[in-house]
Formats: sequence, C-alpha cells, structure tokens
Amino acid sequence: MTGSLSSLQAARSAVAALAEAGVRDVVIAPGSRSAPLAYALAEAELQDRIRVHVRIDERVAGFTALGLARGGRRPSAVVTTSGTAVGELLPAVMEAHHAGVPLVVLSADRPAELHGTGANQTTVQPGIFSGFPTAAVDVEAGTDPAEVISAALAQLGSGVPTGPVHVNLQFRDPLTPDSGDPLFLDAPDARATLPAEASPADRVPAEAAPARGTHRTVVVAGDGAGELAALFALRTGLPLLAEPSSNARFGPNAVNAYRLLLPELGPDIERVVVFGRPTLSRPVAALLARNDVEKALYLPRPVNWFTPGRRSETIITDIPGLLAFAGTGAPGWLERWQTASEAAQSALTNLLETQTELTGLQVADLLWDASDTNLVLGSSNVIRDMDLVASPDWHPLDVYANRGLAGIDGTISTAAGISLANGIPTRLLLGDLTFLHDVGALLLGPGETEPDLQIVVLNDSGGGIFSVLEHGALGEDPKYTALVERFFGTPHNADLAALCRGYGVRHQLIRSAAELESALAAPVQGRSVLEVPVARDALRGLHTRVQAAVATSLRG
Repeated sequence: MTGSLSSLQAARSAVAALAEAGVRDVVIAPGSRSAPLAYALAEAELQDRIRVHVRIDERVAGFTALGLARGGRRPSAVVTTSGTAVGELLPAVMEAHHAGVPLVVLSADRPAELHGTGANQTTVQPGIFSGFPTAAVDVEAGTDPAEVISAALAQLGSGVPTGPVHVNLQFRDPLTPDSGDPLFLDAPDARATLPAEASPADRVPAEAAPARGTHRTVVVAGDGAGELAALFALRTGLPLLAEPSSNARFGPNAVNAYRLLLPELGPDIERVVVFGRPTLSRPVAALLARNDVEKALYLPRPVNWFTPGRRSETIITDIPGLLAFAGTGAPGWLERWQTASEAAQSALTNLLETQTELTGLQVADLLWDASDTNLVLGSSNVIRDMDLVASPDWHPLDVYANRGLAGIDGTISTAAGISLANGIPTRLLLGDLTFLHDVGALLLGPGETEPDLQIVVLNDSGGGIFSVLEHGALGEDPKYTALVERFFGTPHNADLAALCRGYGVRHQLIRSAAELESALAAPVQGRSVLEVPVARDALRGLHTRVQAAVATSLRG
C-alpha cells in the first residue's frame, strides 16, 4: 500500500487521460464507490476540461453517453458505481459494439481484498460485458490508470473496429477528498480549453480509377453509409436505395419507396454495391441473399457488426476497386428506376391525401419535410414509415437511429445525448412503447443542461409493427385474435400527458395534419412532446393499400 495513489488521485488521473484522448462529455449516475470519479469530474468541469451530465438511471446514462458519442463523432464516457449499476449499461454497450460507437465505460469497483467475501455491492465486474468491448482493462486500487486508459482508447484508431471500451477501476476508502488532498476548484493555472475536435477525413479520394463496363447495378445505403454513397451513385449513374439513417438519401439517383419497387425491378439487378449496414427491409435482405447477384461491401475500416466470412459480399476497401466492380449504369437503367420512383411517390401521395385520420406515414412525411434539425428515428414502425415516404428532395441536418441492434430501449436518452453533443436542436420520432420504455430519460435534475429536443410520439396504444408482420395475419383468425393482441399488441392505457407533467416537460396533443404542421413550424427549444394518436387496427389495411397502389402505378 505504501506509495500507492489515493482513490482521488487515481480518479484524477483517469479523468485527465480521458480528456487527453479527446473525451469532452462524461455522463455519471450517482453512487458511493464511484465518488472519487465524481469529485474528479466536478473539478475537471470547473476547469473547463470536461462537461459532466448527471442522470439517476444507469441505463439512461449509458444511452445518453452513446448519443453524445454519436452526435459529437468523438468518444464519450459513462461512469457508474459498483454492483447492478454496471449491469444496467449492457444494452448501451451492446448497441455501441454493433453500431461502432466509441463509448467509454468507467465502472467503479471494490478493491481486490473485498472480492469473494460477500461484501456489499461486490460482484465480478471484469468481463461483465462479455466480448462486446473493443478493449477492457481492470485497474487495481492504488494503481495509476492513465496509461491503460490511454492505450485502450488508442486502440480505437489503430486498425481494430471502433466500439465500446470498459475500464473497471477499483477504489479503496477513503473515497472523498480530505484536508491533505483538497479539490482544486478555482486554481486558474489548472484551467484549460476543451480538446479541439479532429478534422473529418476527406470522404472522396482525390484520384479514382475509371469504372469498368456497364451493368445493372444498384447502390444500397444502410445505416451510417454517409454522403459518399450518394456521391458514388451519382458518379456511376446508378440507382440509390438509401435508408433514412444512411444520411445518403438525397440527390437525383435516390429512389423513393424502393422496397415496394424491388418485386418489379429487382429480378433484373445484376450487381449490388453496399455502403453501411442495411437493416430495415426484407426485400433488400432477400436481394442480398440472392446467389445470382454479384455483391460488394465497401469496408474502408474494420467493423464489429459481422464476423469475417459470414457475409456473401466481396469486401472492397478502396473506392477505385469499388468503381471497377460497379461499373456504370447500363443504358436506361437509372431512368427506369427514376420513372418507377416518381410513379410510386405519386401513388403514395394520392393515397395519403384520401386518409381522413392521421397515420404514421403522414406524420413521417410531415416531420421529414419540416426538419432542418437533427432527426432521430425510433425502431419498429416509425423508421419503416419514414423509409417509405422520406423525399430525396429534402434532407434534415443529420439522421440517426440505433440500428446496431435495433432495440427500442434508450431511444429518448440517445436523442438527448445527440442534441447535447454540439447543442444542435433535435427532433425524435418514436412509437408509444418506445417512449414508455425510456420515459425515465425525461427526468433532469436542477442545473443540468436541458437539450433542445422535440419528441413526436406516434401513439397507437401498443405495438403496431406486429400487425404488419406475420402475427398480424394470424391475429385476423378469431382463434388467435386475443392471443396476438395480448402478447404482441401489448395494449396499454398510459396517460402520456400526465407523465410529461410529472417530469415537467411540455406536452401537446395533435389531432390533425394542420395542427402537426403548425407545431413543427415552431423552433425546437427546450424539451417538448407532441403526442399524435393513431389507430393501430387500421395499420395492416393501410399498408396493404399502399402496396396495391404502388403496384398499380408501376403497371400503368
């Protein structure tokens, strides 16, 4: 024990290493064993080295940090105390792994001499996240953690997939500062500016090899593909099938309602170029599973979301090689998709204009066109609605979705973190179950920075997505109706307005498209909830009519 660091000294060193590695935001949930980190973070915040956000719920804290990392495009950290608190972070760590987000977990722990003794809040924390972290270290009490933290974070840019990092820090008593080691809360020489943000790398190479040959190729842009996918499609004259969170859904090559066009046009596809990670569409998944189609996946750096050898695409790491594979569009190929896209868009518009009650498709359409902010999309139906109707003629600032594992948990927390990362107003579209799952994220303590976040809740009093899946067809059989409704529809009578009042968040009930347009025209300031009631029992019929209308337009 002689000569070892005190818990506060070790915590200071850990925080300094985070700041040095470019971490600007840390989210902390309260706890006793993590107290040294709390004091060190308070000190660092007053010295302008780090911003601290406090949340009482560890799951909320984890997803808020995930959102901060995604919105800021830099590592963010979350701090918890020991015990079950660490386990609450598993969903965020799993999402960070599969989505390639640099989330740093600092878990406080009891010292080694208390492990295995039945000491309160003591469990096995090293390895608790299994194989999800890109790097994981366990730092014994009294040891300087700076070197191992720096080495772990350095791995994120050294040829290994970007993902979560777990640092387990053991702390001995005393856990608080004392007269011999006071906090330096006002030392002017200790002040420093936040680390500068790294300049984004050029996303288009200065030189690229000419494309070889003409082919009936399509470009598929999945989550996180980026604008490079749109520029690639434009350069090669190829149709672009872009998910909303690809951030590539713009330009003349982007195809509306592409998943409804694939049954008609898909059989003629010869090659597919994939950017990002497609997850939304069964027709796209079926296209990528075809043995008669040549496929290439653009992968300039390692990723966590698939195991090498388990996907059928050829992996290409450079743009010249990708151009050579894709070739240019065959004569009339792009025009054929563009004509079908225009017909599908017209059919969708005409159908939605006949709806007397608001639907998820109309809400998604209005929200996309009204948002010059960041836009976050929840899982389940809302992102698929957006995928059908989002016009390539307009694009929000940036579009985000938790598509690593596509869970509904932590969605409000993630959106709040995205807004807080750079202070950019943010809109979130989600369903009622997704809202209720993370409603605790609405709780903010006095003095905490409030994000500019407008939450649009599509409330159909249950799980609407199941009605458009196989379960919906089964539920039409009277023998199964009650079972499907209870176990999949999961109906509820939650009063969203009362919940918002309880958390001190503004709430507005939206009954018409005109009311929604008016609400969306106002600037996003502070936190607010727009609740849009819709009918779940009409959802299956609506989607059937949409498919029929598009099919008819293509035949015409």
